[in-house]
Amino acid sequence: MDVPSVFRIGTRGSPLALVQANMVRDALCATHGWPESRIEIVVIRTTGDRVQDRALAEIGGKALWTKELDRALLGGEIDCAVHSMKDVETIRPEAIRIAALLPRADVRDRLVGADSIAALRHGAVLGTSSPRRAAQVKRLRPDVTTILFRGNVATRLAKLAAGEADATLLAAAGLERLGRDDVGVAIDTAVLLPAPAQGAVGIEVRADDDSAGALVEAIGDGVTQACVGAERALLARLVADCHSPVAALATIEGGVMHIVAELLAEDGSAHVTGAIRGEPGAALAEALADDLLDRAPESVRRLFAG
Repeated sequence: MDVPSVFRIGTRGSPLALVQANMVRDALCATHGWPESRIEIVVIRTTGDRVQDRALAEIGGKALWTKELDRALLGGEIDCAVHSMKDVETIRPEAIRIAALLPRADVRDRLVGADSIAALRHGAVLGTSSPRRAAQVKRLRPDVTTILFRGNVATRLAKLAAGEADATLLAAAGLERLGRDDVGVAIDTAVLLPAPAQGAVGIEVRADDDSAGALVEAIGDGVTQACVGAERALLARLVADCHSPVAALATIEGGVMHIVAELLAEDGSAHVTGAIRGEPGAALAEALADDLLDRAPESVRRLFAG
């Protein structure tokens, strides 16, 4: 196998993205016996990092996090790209493939500003950029209003501290990776089902780069890859986009996959939930997606299936 003298990891420049890139570097070094000097971390600034005052759905969707990294990867500037998988669009370019996912971290959301959703004051303001989180909270608390909160973890916490909102929701995995697992209260997945692929770090390579692919595949976690793959298959079947409030979580126990999913209207006024068990794979997720669409009220269904 043709092993490069320096292996280049592409990443966004946010504090969390850099932590995740370093996790990939450490895993590669540990697995292949490399010194850290064998790996270069290349920071690529994305449109999603530059534009912070509008919702992703208004300015191009999840591709704002990936297109510059895709360009660098396909241009040979980097050997792999590291992503938070929940930020990666469902349909990827054929020339790029997801080679591995690191072991999944805590999938839950953490509520910052109150001890629980029920404990939010009447008429509270929740800061979030996630249609899923906004819809889920409004379903539980119709009196709560939401405002746009974008930016990295520190930026969102600063907005909260400045009084721009009463509370916000952040991914537990991101907080823990930043050493901020003391922030907020973890919300059980039975209350707030997470975003598909939440808590998972993925590494992409060029589809024709067998050398980089083999190196990266060696650090992958099979269970995480199967579960996140199923959640992404569900998104693909739903034809969900950045406007679509959808939550899903796949787990495997004893060789059996269990997938739970929820589709919501944007204002939380209607929703449909479902679960399925069976042999791990995309077919199981697609069957659940079909069931959800069949049972969804029109206010929910219109946000999916294209």
